[in-house]
Amino acid sequence: MVCLGNICRSPIAEGILRHKLRAMKNEEVLTDSAGTSNFHAGEAPDTRMRMTALKNGLDISDLRARQFVVSDFDEFDLIYAMDLSNQRDILSLARNDDDRAKVKLILDEIYPDENREVPDPYYGGEKGFQDVFDMLDDATDQLIARYIE
Repeated sequence: MVCLGNICRSPIAEGILRHKLRAMKNEEVLTDSAGTSNFHAGEAPDTRMRMTALKNGLDISDLRARQFVVSDFDEFDLIYAMDLSNQRDILSLARNDDDRAKVKLILDEIYPDENREVPDPYYGGEKGFQDVFDMLDDATDQLIARYIE
């Protein structure tokens, strides 16, 4: 799961997926999140996103921001970008077609080929954080149905 700073969208996407996998007792799937920038490296998720997670029964306080690196292409089978800008930044690091094939927009899981973006809630109000949670909750349901179940 990748966004710009790895403090809002990508950590909640990771947290939601991680929670669902644990509920399924699936310990085989590795989840992680990163940012295309290093603006917040080492920081916990945004307080508002942690609060939104807690309101929805998740604790993401253990997550820490990190920057996406080329070796992530070797570590992961799927790399989900939250928006087109971050998708372009990830693809700019791809070494070959195999790397590029791993990169997808997460909302394409619920809106195939529409290139919809998860809005960045950072400068918005509390409702924006819940809206992002709801979008990613739906998208991770589809991801699990497609790749894991």
